[in-house]
Amino acid sequence: MQHELVAARKAGSIADTLLLLEHPPVLTLGRNAHRENILASDEVLKAKGVEIHEINRGGDVTYHGPGQLVGYPIVDLRGDLPGKKGPHLGPVDFVRLLEEVLIRTCRNFGVQAQRIKGRTGVWTVGGGSVLEGKLAAIGVHVSQGVTSHGFALNVTTDLRDFQWIVPCGITDRMPTSLENEVDDPPLLAPTMENARNMVSRNFGTVFERQMLAVESLESLLHPGDTRHESAITAHSSAQ
Repeated sequence: MQHELVAARKAGSIADTLLLLEHPPVLTLGRNAHRENILASDEVLKAKGVEIHEINRGGDVTYHGPGQLVGYPIVDLRGDLPGKKGPHLGPVDFVRLLEEVLIRTCRNFGVQAQRIKGRTGVWTVGGGSVLEGKLAAIGVHVSQGVTSHGFALNVTTDLRDFQWIVPCGITDRMPTSLENEVDDPPLLAPTMENARNMVSRNFGTVFERQMLAVESLESLLHPGDTRHESAITAHSSAQ
């Protein structure tokens, strides 16, 4: 689906698009990945139903699974984007915008989040003997000015699943989740639906885009087809 949407964005037949989804258990190896950062044996992963895929994003090994909101922004960096200083927005600046989307989303749930210099992603705020925890991983690919891949936000993720890998090759910090970090009672319940809505709203704000909900790939690629018109709605918290 990503490949089809990237081709459509390059052709100018669709606008910037954000895919929001939840994967079954899978490990993805980025271009710079080291196979030794997968700690579990092939037998253990097979027994758990975990697949391994090599992909073309940057970064090392990452886990995706239930309870994790994955976002794939298909964005033309040559478009009208905030912070663009030349003919296109730089990939690093694009990543900084994604981090801002996720930092605002975490704050919607009452979780203070931040960037850490030299470490891509979104982290909790540590202090004293309490180390920062990683709430979201980011890894993107850019081809002919159009982005793919994106971010993974741990909402209600079973954090034990990260024991299968060295997440993003980082050994001195551990992943965490919104569910693990929210106060009791939470400012906003850390559900996948609430996370989707907040990410969509914040993406629209940060990237200065109107968000439209589209329920199917056909509705996006063929908006004039009346068979799919009922699947298109417009509201601020769309997917």
